[in-house]
Amino acid sequence: MEERHSYFWQYVIVATLSFVLGWQATTHGYLGNYGLGNLMDDGETVVEIGDRDVDLGLFWLVWELMDEKYVDADAVTEQEKVYGAIKGLVNSYGDHYSSFMTPKEAREFSDSLEGKLEGIGAELTKEGPDLVIVTPLKDSPAERAGLKSGDIILKVEDEFTTDMSMFEAIMKIRGEKGSTVNLTIVREALSDVLEGSIVRDSIDLESVTMEELEGDIVYLSVNQFNDKTNEEFGKAISEMLLDEPKGLIVDLRYNGGGYLDIAIELLSYLLPSETEAVIIRERGKPDEIKFTNGKPKLTEVPLIVLVNEGSASASEILAGAIQDHERGVIMGTQTFGKGTVQEVEMFGDGSSMRLTIARWFTPGDTNVDKVGLTPDILVEIQEEDIEAEFDRQREEAAEYLRGL
Repeated sequence: MEERHSYFWQYVIVATLSFVLGWQATTHGYLGNYGLGNLMDDGETVVEIGDRDVDLGLFWLVWELMDEKYVDADAVTEQEKVYGAIKGLVNSYGDHYSSFMTPKEAREFSDSLEGKLEGIGAELTKEGPDLVIVTPLKDSPAERAGLKSGDIILKVEDEFTTDMSMFEAIMKIRGEKGSTVNLTIVREALSDVLEGSIVRDSIDLESVTMEELEGDIVYLSVNQFNDKTNEEFGKAISEMLLDEPKGLIVDLRYNGGGYLDIAIELLSYLLPSETEAVIIRERGKPDEIKFTNGKPKLTEVPLIVLVNEGSASASEILAGAIQDHERGVIMGTQTFGKGTVQEVEMFGDGSSMRLTIARWFTPGDTNVDKVGLTPDILVEIQEEDIEAEFDRQREEAAEYLRGL
């Protein structure tokens, strides 16, 4: 992916290993070389890492036993064993937002994101062993098939996802346009599992779409926080200002997030300059407060932000700042709850690691991780709304603004 800024690295907020969003990466020319340690008198192999002595005797014992006794001597290469060990190290932290990819995996994942993506159009996360849908993208095969936020993908074809890494699951679900993938779904509200086939399609989602509603209300749907979002949002804002709108709805429903800095750029249109946007807390460092920049255009227009259980990470940053500064009304249902920050490192051999390096908090010091944001006005979609194709949340937001 092309770098947007010249400084060394930037924060990336990613709700999931997304079906749509790319990764921002830093590049380092080498992997740290700690050596193999020294053999102690008692036969233990100890490696010095910083000021710690780490016993790797059992690791090397298992390595040798596999080399000597495993039935298929050519099952893996030496390098594949090293990558497997690294994956085990990263996975041992139990953080599903942190992951390691081999050069082949990183290349395949990057290639699929740089080209036109074909698949079912959903964003996923891991919750324990479960593969969970965060967001079915708007007008995607996943949405048309009736998949919902919170659905657990139990199986892809005949393989259980509990036995897959996030990367493996994503690559199995993706595929050529017109091909089908069979999924087995577990939904909390149902006692039975759902089984069905989804026809894959091209996923080409606009970042921002605009619509004028009755009563001089402008509706902006923000579907992603990617490289194009700020430009598209700014263009939409400039167009709507020509008509002097009486109210603005920013729809973040089913927006699984993206880049942290893009969320701040969008907040900079809605809040006064130099307003606290988000607090970043990184281990061993003082709090870093991110502020809006100097281009506010819509600080007075009445505002409603729509959210739901599919609104995550960067969406929650924007909604949280609007709520804490009482700039507008948050309406909808409880958000997803993704309050961590990831950084992607690219290594010299082509492998990559995504690592959780911080937590973020709203300007009012609220931690949304695994909890989510609570709307100011709770509006739930009813079953009859779905059957009638009636968007109750959007309509109630518009009525609220018309009544001001």
